[in-house]
Amino acid sequence: MKEILDDIKRWQSDGQPVVIARVISVEGSGPRDPGAAMAVNRDGEVAGSVSGGCVEGAVVAEALEILQTGERKMVSFGYSDDEAFAVGLTCGGTINIFLEPLDW
Repeated sequence: MKEILDDIKRWQSDGQPVVIARVISVEGSGPRDPGAAMAVNRDGEVAGSVSGGCVEGAVVAEALEILQTGERKMVSFGYSDDEAFAVGLTCGGTINIFLEPLDW
């Protein structure tokens, strides 16, 4: 979370709404441990990572939707070992991510 604070502070000073995505749990092996965080602003700018790049695009899409609705959401991404390797999630497993709008 510390690695994204400078970006969050900058976006806050610019009046940008932001969604925070956090890895809540990992089942099996995962690219990032619980607590890994990513922030997304309304322009789709990203700070941090929740998966090392393999599902970030889908998380950004979820975050942009949350900026429209203001609702919190839990999402899960998981693949079989064969599917995981094909899409770049080479570790397999399932990651559970909680997204919420940041309330200034």
